[in-house]
Amino acid sequence: MPTLDNDMRILQKYVLREFLLPFCYCFATFYGLYVLSTFFGTFQKMHLANPSTGTIIHYFIAYMSPYVVWLLPASLMLAALYTMWRFCHHGEIVAMRANGLSYTTVVAPMLGVAVVMTLICAINQEFYAPQGCEFARRLENSNFKPFPPDISEVSYNNYAEHRVWHITKMNRDNPHLLEGVRITMEYPNGKKQVDISCRAAEYLDGVWWLQYPQYRYFDENGNPTESPSNPLLSLNTRAMPQFTERPRDFSNERKSWEFFSLRDMLSYLRAHPYMPPKDRTSHLYDVHSRVAMPWACVVITLFAIPAGVATGRQSVFRGVLMAIGLFFFFYAATYACLFFCKRGALPTELVMLAAWLPNMVFLGAGITLFSRLR
Repeated sequence: MPTLDNDMRILQKYVLREFLLPFCYCFATFYGLYVLSTFFGTFQKMHLANPSTGTIIHYFIAYMSPYVVWLLPASLMLAALYTMWRFCHHGEIVAMRANGLSYTTVVAPMLGVAVVMTLICAINQEFYAPQGCEFARRLENSNFKPFPPDISEVSYNNYAEHRVWHITKMNRDNPHLLEGVRITMEYPNGKKQVDISCRAAEYLDGVWWLQYPQYRYFDENGNPTESPSNPLLSLNTRAMPQFTERPRDFSNERKSWEFFSLRDMLSYLRAHPYMPPKDRTSHLYDVHSRVAMPWACVVITLFAIPAGVATGRQSVFRGVLMAIGLFFFFYAATYACLFFCKRGALPTELVMLAAWLPNMVFLGAGITLFSRLR
């Protein structure tokens, strides 16, 4: 005799299969259409440059990586609408409810998929999309030919530890090796304490190593003074474990904000405590939005499920219209909050609320619609 647990597992596998198929179809369709439209826009450049197949595939995957956070919620919404419509249309929901199953039990696999997609969105946005998007932009700007190293001069001020770096030559693709480095350590009053000039600085095993460093010491009034007696000052290569700066900190100084990961954003804000209030408000909104956006997968799935039930019971037009309307209102509210924060119209204290407000409002709407299901 099959047990209740076995029956539940069979039901969950069935619901999961019926939901995953339309979800994969929708996502593949959206993704393919977007890739196709991008391909038409870049075909001429690709034809002239004749890049390898691997480069083209890498380009499209990298180019599309930031849009996954938009495509997944839309695919989940349509898949939830279709799955619930199909269950209602064929009387399967009635049969499940007649056997004592709640709507929560029936749709648990669908919500589970939405949570997994949320995690995938978050991981993609943090670990791949920023550098992927930057790679695609640089490749396109170079007309799909190998782009040269991004070598530039960098200045970095570590306000917390009163240390200023000036780097004559840094390859942003390999910021672990710096050339022509000058490091100024300051007293709390802002006067110079030590000037260190070196041919190069290399970051190995979490420690900066200075090559042929030269030292100049100053008193608290900024006047030059004699160097202390220290055998370490005569070394041609010296480890500086007290330096907390990381190669990413220097690289971020030359990188566009749109290519920052969440860790880079937080590090940049800590390193620039004196930026204008409008800029700080805008950047803080981006930090909170980066965390909030992936949860659209759960929010949109939650209000698409009752819309699909309404579609199956009443008319296709009503349920689809309700789901699509909520979908567009959700992103309209998101863009409205974005607009006010970018214009500096909201105080810093309300930035976090603005970033999470659409999620909270539409999550409440989804829970309310879901609780009314009978």
